Amino acid sequence: MSQETLLAVENLRVVFNTRNGQTVAVEDLSFSLNAGDVLGIVGESGSGKSVACYSLLGLIPTPPGNVESGRALFHGQDLLRMAEAELRKVRGNKIAMIFQDPMTCLNPNMRIADQLTEVLLQHKGVTKQQALEKAIAALNEVGVQDAAKRINEYPHQFSGGMRQRVMIAMALLAEPELLIADEPTTALDVTVQAQILTLIKQLQQTRKLAVIFITHDLGVAAQMADHVLVMEKGKLVEQGATMQLFKNPTQPYTRKLLSAVLTTAKPVASAAHKDEPALLEVKKLQVGFPVRVGTIFSKIKAFARGVDGVNINIQRGEILGVVGESGSGKSTLGRSIIRLVDAQSGEVLFKGKNLLAVSESDFSRIRPQIQMIFQDPYASLNPRMTVFDTLAEPLLVHGLATHATVLEKVKELMDDVGLDRRFIRKYPHEFSGGQRQRIAIARAIALKPQLIIADEPVSALDVTIRAQILALLLELTQKHNLTMLFISHDMSVVRYLCDRVVVMQKGKLIEEGETEQLFAAPREEYTRHLLAAIPTL
Repeated sequence: MSQETLLAVENLRVVFNTRNGQTVAVEDLSFSLNAGDVLGIVGESGSGKSVACYSLLGLIPTPPGNVESGRALFHGQDLLRMAEAELRKVRGNKIAMIFQDPMTCLNPNMRIADQLTEVLLQHKGVTKQQALEKAIAALNEVGVQDAAKRINEYPHQFSGGMRQRVMIAMALLAEPELLIADEPTTALDVTVQAQILTLIKQLQQTRKLAVIFITHDLGVAAQMADHVLVMEKGKLVEQGATMQLFKNPTQPYTRKLLSAVLTTAKPVASAAHKDEPALLEVKKLQVGFPVRVGTIFSKIKAFARGVDGVNINIQRGEILGVVGESGSGKSTLGRSIIRLVDAQSGEVLFKGKNLLAVSESDFSRIRPQIQMIFQDPYASLNPRMTVFDTLAEPLLVHGLATHATVLEKVKELMDDVGLDRRFIRKYPHEFSGGQRQRIAIARAIALKPQLIIADEPVSALDVTIRAQILALLLELTQKHNLTMLFISHDMSVVRYLCDRVVVMQKGKLIEEGETEQLFAAPREEYTRHLLAAIPTL
């Protein structure tokens, strides 16, 4: 590692002017980065970690944002004082960025070839043929198979992990000295995340890149960074060498972040009724999606298997985890149980009754007993309904409250999920992600269901908020004797929450067992692959 200081940020202050006054996003932030080093910046949403880095490159909207003071010396030149034309020569050339969602940065109407060569034509003055050759070489370097052919495809034809590889190739084409990676693996499966992290680390070492790695995942920071900055509410809380800081944190906030990392088994076993018949039993379930050749008006030629002959059962009071990568069929399984997706064959027995065979009217009477919690509460909550409206509606429709009692019932639900009663007249957009998920959970338990299907309910949340929501789910399952099917790609979350686990791959159930037993001695190579991909401190 070089001792040459590549970037020195001094007393950076960034504010946003809103109708409610001025909000300080970054307050008096100072740090330095040597050439070839990796700096991790960790903190929860709203800590200022992304805003700080975006402001260095003039990427915050102005107005309402404004860099009020400070310096950012890159090779001794102040980035914050550069004219836009001068900064443009640095941005994407000497300093490159990788963003969380590559689809927000890749043009869906342009082939990958055009987007990659554009970088070289703009910054390096090469011919179109030279640019194309370099672009293909870059895709090969980041692990895109058959790059010479795939370079002519569009972004939507790539998986999430492959799109991120394309983004990395684009970032590195101009041979930057500094790479800023803003949560580049947050939206990816744990195994794809591990592959992308390994790739970034390899590229950093072979190219002797300096990297700023922004993340809320301390396991990822431990794996990637030489030094770490911890930020809270726009301020630098603590910094130091990664392993030293994580082993001996001096600040309460850092200790709080570390305590939220899930490294243990479930604290309390569920009171499963193992001597009773299963509450839910799925037998030989087959779910397929139509495959058409040609236009959307062509005849269906075949069915792609989303769920292929799956058998599971859940005892009353038990939490069963379903794990697997994207495309494994785990979400399709959950949705098919409540008929959001049509099954081709098989049985879904709920209290002995086959849900796939009952009439619509019979199913509508059973449906309140099975509730679902989705990954994105903002998408599942009506933006025009207050908390009161959201929670009162199911209570009134299903006769669990009258107009005289509904207000008190709603307040009790809010108490149950840890929401302040003062928020009862607020709308979804006025809440944080964690608070919105609490509203969604309150709505799910409002009808006193016997089974809850939770589909990736914490995957989009910060590590500390995730820990709070998982603790809440555990508390509610014990308090209300709930049974839960918990769908996740995060093995550490499943270990903390679930009594048993089933592993799915390409629509098939490949392994199942008691959680700790499966973690200690997985039989299948794929399960070992999932476990090995978990970032650890």
